[in-house]
Amino acid sequence: MEIVDTHTHVISPDTTRYPHAPVGGRQSAWSQAHPVDIDGLARALDEAGVSRAVVVQASTVYGHDNRYVAEAVRSHPDRFVGVYSIDALADDAVAEIKKWQDQGLSGFRLFTTGTTMPGQADWLGHERSYPTWAYAEENDIPVCLQMTIQGLPALRNLLERFPRVRVLLDHCARPDLSDGHPYQLSKDLFELAIHPGVHLKLTHRALQAARAGRSTTRAFLTDLVAAYGVGRIAWGSNFPAAEGTLSDILDEARGALSCLSDDGLRSVFGGTALAFYPSLATTGEAHA
Repeated sequence: MEIVDTHTHVISPDTTRYPHAPVGGRQSAWSQAHPVDIDGLARALDEAGVSRAVVVQASTVYGHDNRYVAEAVRSHPDRFVGVYSIDALADDAVAEIKKWQDQGLSGFRLFTTGTTMPGQADWLGHERSYPTWAYAEENDIPVCLQMTIQGLPALRNLLERFPRVRVLLDHCARPDLSDGHPYQLSKDLFELAIHPGVHLKLTHRALQAARAGRSTTRAFLTDLVAAYGVGRIAWGSNFPAAEGTLSDILDEARGALSCLSDDGLRSVFGGTALAFYPSLATTGEAHA
């Protein structure tokens, strides 16, 4: 079974060429404690048996300067695609989308929360971002969202205005699953499944949440698949932000997802990613 990782990061040791300018002004602890550069990521993929990967802009290191992600894709076009970060409220947001797409990247990320910026930013859904969403919809550019469950009402309003946009929610939007099935604390996440463009990124954060309180991983995955289907769920490691080796992270995910069917596993560990990021389908021939 081919494994595709939808959520990796790279950090350059060269701070002169790639200076740090984190969103929110504070660099993430993980990027200081255990950074991994482009070649290090490629080695980690080889060791884990992962054929292809999406390199997502490390917003808490480089902000909206996406040059190192672009360098990763240029360095390994046979197995990487890149996701860049933009300021959706900026006057030049659409120009930035065009710029990074022209440099070979494959969709943008909106960063509305994180370890250095806890809570949910209130700008998601602001009317000043409408040109960004309209351009993504018109040009079928996928959108990756780092957000919390509290931001889902704003996202729902955006999807009603721009119904053809395809979005991928990092960490399944960080749901609170502690109440267990039927997950009323995160009902907005399950109800969002009515929008066919919404996809979920299943990472260690989501799997940890699925083991909290009265929840179990099996119950969460059962409800998630019932709502979204396996064709809209994709695995991501969050390496190296997540603790441990990529091999360890993948082994943990395999164990957690062992309740899925073989077809389900093929979708979550590869098929969904290849469909969501079509540029992935043209990479990886040597590693497939």
